[in-house]
Amino acid sequence: MRVTTIPAQVTTVEDHITGNLNLMQLILLCIPVFTGGLLFAVVPPVMHLAAYKLPLILVVTTLCGVSAIRIKGKIILFWITILLHYWLRPRYYIFDKHSTHGREQYTATPEVADEETVVAPKRAPKPLSLSLEDMTRVQELLENPAANVAFKTRKGGLYVRVTEVRQEG
Repeated sequence: MRVTTIPAQVTTVEDHITGNLNLMQLILLCIPVFTGGLLFAVVPPVMHLAAYKLPLILVVTTLCGVSAIRIKGKIILFWITILLHYWLRPRYYIFDKHSTHGREQYTATPEVADEETVVAPKRAPKPLSLSLEDMTRVQELLENPAANVAFKTRKGGLYVRVTEVRQEG
């Protein structure tokens, strides 16, 4: 299966339905028809013309018609939403790492278990693998100032290197 990149011009094309109108503009132009019919059918006097119904329908028609106008390829409704997002954003951002916003809240009282049921496991000490003579020899070697003792840790183990310098004399 071949993989090819698609140019951005192909993916961002708006479908024009009738002439120069896209789907969003058609929806904005159809909204006054349906809201006008709804106002005429629901608001009293039902299914009769009243003096206050006409200005309401005219205001909705004007707002939807103006917001359907296209400027620089975008309709005015999109420009208004962009401006509203900008105007309604927080002006200052104060960073506080000690803030509790967005963190899970835990209860302050931990559960206390009975003293009888909780028994701490005791570790058995490992038996020493050195005899008493070897332990005294190691102790003397570590106390000797002429011995060069180096400790290294590798892969979780402790390695001891002893380099004894013998003095001739």
